[in-house]
Amino acid sequence: MVTLAEVAQHAGVSASTVSYVLSGKRSISTTTRQRVEQSIRELGYHPNAGARALASSRSNIIALMIPLRTDMYMPVMMEISIAVATAARGYGYDILLLTGQEGPDAVRRVTGSGLADGMILMDVELDDERLPLLRATERPSVLIGLPADPSGLACVDLDWSATGALCVEHLAGLGHRDIAVIGEAPGVYERHTGFAVRTLEGLRARARELEVRALHRPCEGGYDAMASTLARIFDERPATTGFVVQNESAVEPLLALLRQQGRAVPEDVSVVAICPDQVAVQAPVRLTSVAIPAAEMGRRALERLVAKLEGRGGAEVALIAPELTLRASTGPGPV
Repeated sequence: MVTLAEVAQHAGVSASTVSYVLSGKRSISTTTRQRVEQSIRELGYHPNAGARALASSRSNIIALMIPLRTDMYMPVMMEISIAVATAARGYGYDILLLTGQEGPDAVRRVTGSGLADGMILMDVELDDERLPLLRATERPSVLIGLPADPSGLACVDLDWSATGALCVEHLAGLGHRDIAVIGEAPGVYERHTGFAVRTLEGLRARARELEVRALHRPCEGGYDAMASTLARIFDERPATTGFVVQNESAVEPLLALLRQQGRAVPEDVSVVAICPDQVAVQAPVRLTSVAIPAAEMGRRALERLVAKLEGRGGAEVALIAPELTLRASTGPGPV
């Protein structure tokens, strides 16, 4: 391990000068600073994290709370996490990943111990139990998600209400008057997970305005669950010609079952998906979809947290506008 003293000797300066260059606590001439930084690069010096934290009262660590739930689509969660971690390194921060379902206990541990300078929380519920603790602490935090009451909180999210509205607008514009929403697993709605509830609310509100009948059915995903859900939909609403799917694991089973029933896509029924582009373009029929901007959400949340750590940010809500991409799965409704 290269020491600070060795860096000082290599650069021809005192150890205190190297320390000031690293901490930025004193003004150092450009020539001297460049010489020290060159020595740091050549020797491969890394400051001791513990000593640096003691000296600055900062750990240069950000805690990221990511859910590990069987009823959530983990590739999206991991894409958000990777974007957070990549952006964090650009600002000199490391990521402490909290994967347990500890909820408020994890927030208490991080805020009380000083493990991290700030927190980013995912899997936000409308009445999330973690929120009172975040409001009570001075440690900065950012939510990737939007609770029912975002006052005093910084939030970054896709505008899920607008996403639901956009999907039904598209199908209504093609002439579909009866649509079915194949949603996430029932547990997602039972927890009042923000993104799922807000999508459904936005879709239903716009459907009423457009005089479109909308039927919502949660689905566990997988072939058997999708077969049961689809049979129930056509039993209750035989005239259904449009589908909105907010469940990545239900996409391929739905398309397979429609094909088995002799319902052609998009000639007989149209399908719009809310999913990553990769899922949409790799489906048996390329799906018209609203993409989930996972990487942008992660990057913007990290940037918002860094701004708060530097005293530049406040309690703001930033919603990303949805964009619908037309592909092969939607067409005119029945005359």
